[in-house]
Amino acid sequence: MGMNKKTIKDIDVKGKKVFVRVDFNVPFDEKLNITNDTRMVATLPTINYLLDNGAAVILGCHIGRPTEAREEKFSTKLLVKHLGELLKKDVKWASDCVGPEAEKAAADLKPGDVLLLENLRYHKEEKKNDPGFAKQLAALADVAVDDAFGVSHRGHASNEGITHNLETVAGFLMEKEINYIGKTLEAPQRPFVAIIGGAKVSDKIGVISNMIDKVDTIIIGGGMANTFNGALGKNMQKSLCEKDKFEEALAQLDKAKQKGVKVVLPVDAVVANEFAADAEHKTVSVDEIPEGWQSLDSGEKSVKLYEEALEGAKTIIWNGPMGVFEFDAFAKGTEAVAKAVAKATEAGAISIVGGGDSIAALKKTGMSEKISHISTGGGATLEFLEGKVLPGIAAIADK
Repeated sequence: MGMNKKTIKDIDVKGKKVFVRVDFNVPFDEKLNITNDTRMVATLPTINYLLDNGAAVILGCHIGRPTEAREEKFSTKLLVKHLGELLKKDVKWASDCVGPEAEKAAADLKPGDVLLLENLRYHKEEKKNDPGFAKQLAALADVAVDDAFGVSHRGHASNEGITHNLETVAGFLMEKEINYIGKTLEAPQRPFVAIIGGAKVSDKIGVISNMIDKVDTIIIGGGMANTFNGALGKNMQKSLCEKDKFEEALAQLDKAKQKGVKVVLPVDAVVANEFAADAEHKTVSVDEIPEGWQSLDSGEKSVKLYEEALEGAKTIIWNGPMGVFEFDAFAKGTEAVAKAVAKATEAGAISIVGGGDSIAALKKTGMSEKISHISTGGGATLEFLEGKVLPGIAAIADK
């Protein structure tokens, strides 16, 4: 899985028009202001490199899940002003991504210009990977760059179809993601610890299974830990718990045992009498959850176990929170893990954090700067961690 793909450093872009697939699928508030520009900032090195090397840049991206109605709230026009501020230059905009207007705007570009196309997903052909649509996109440029790791688990027209018409190379963000995650999984420094949290086992069973093949220790937290503890016969009472996944959980624990992989599960829980930020709560052993109560976070003894498991780790992958961290009273487990991962990184570990919730938790604790690599992909990161071949990556030209 290492980086044997061509990158922008392998091609000459001087005087060329370069179509760059970026992931600018950012969140907005009610007033349509961008609330988090991480994904935009992450691809600036690619755009600036192309501009510095004499290319004209055509940016293609999507926002949200628009319908045929082309709602205004999904228009890339909302990105133009902020993107211009980030790039310190005027950004041109086309009100479509294919057809006469886009073609004219692309044709008129001079080296150093930036053109942002309208939402690719205003055309249903994008997600259908329609060859005709891909050809229209390709016609705008001389070469393509894929810097949208967050979309790479989907084979769409702008990241897979286009490669049949234009040579496509990886941008710096894509390269970083493939290198960090791919190389780390291939030849990790040991001890290798995975921390898998989040609500449901069903979402991440593939990740857990693939990690057990690779790690020395796996910490399982969050709502999914209830399913594992429930499978081990503990009464989880009103906690989120997938009873139909008990067999699967036990099979994974069995697999870990056979491979000599240590599994760390919560031994105590912060339980609440209802699912609410201000619910009455207390910490109890997972064997003693009161009737009608539910586990919403890992308790202090569990946190100690997590910290011990992370001590001395040389490689750490973290995906998913340890509890309902959106509620301050139930954020302590997740925050403690963020601090422990940061501490291990300072002591020389390579740490990779993926998933919106884990990234939000890092931000909340102010630990983002201390992590080796924060992955921009959601589903893409999970499928990569599962060991799946991602169509968007597979389609990039090999060296």
